[in-house]
Amino acid sequence: MTVHASHPAIINRLKRAHGHLAGIIEMMSAERSCTELAQQLQAVEGAIKSAKKALIHEHINDCLAHGDDATKVAEEFRAIAKFL
Repeated sequence: MTVHASHPAIINRLKRAHGHLAGIIEMMSAERSCTELAQQLQAVEGAIKSAKKALIHEHINDCLAHGDDATKVAEEFRAIAKFL
């Protein structure tokens, strides 16, 4: 696995999302409103989507853009593109 320069920042985003998700579980236990829960779940979903997007973009820019073997680059792009 290649470690990219953005990985520490992405890890921090995911840790925040993890903490936020734990907070939502507590909110559910406290019987908070469904509207509040949905809003918080939307925020966690957005954070995870943002982390995924950053990871994929960096992989494309750092790994695929500098690949020498066009066939391998195309295969890797197809493999990661399914997660977009």
